[in-house]
Amino acid sequence: MQTVDFDKLYEMALGVAKPRTLSPHTEVGAVGAALLTDSGAIYLGANIDTACSMGFCAEHAAAAAMVTAGENHIVAVIAVNHSGAVVPPCGRCRQFLAQLGPENSKAQVMVAKDKVMTLEELLPFDWREA
Repeated sequence: MQTVDFDKLYEMALGVAKPRTLSPHTEVGAVGAALLTDSGAIYLGANIDTACSMGFCAEHAAAAAMVTAGENHIVAVIAVNHSGAVVPPCGRCRQFLAQLGPENSKAQVMVAKDKVMTLEELLPFDWREA
């Protein structure tokens, strides 16, 4: 398993976790994410919350930036709220990231301070293997 500098990823994710209001019905930045790919690139994203639930998580934003840049092999990911707490990915994010590339099940995910798991461990009964 590749060694990952989660301290660096943490700082980068925290750097985009800056809550702000875009409109009376949309807030962003309560959570920031940093996603490391096998090329060594790091992609960042912030969550978007809308009043009618059409927003998305910070991990989705980071993954969209990654795919836009032509990559899909995730090595590591971390999400951090604006207070600095590590936030494990929700079930939707876990499944989304895993489906972006066949090797992504081995991606390292920081789920709590000093606790790292793979996407495979977070999705133990993958429906694609049924």
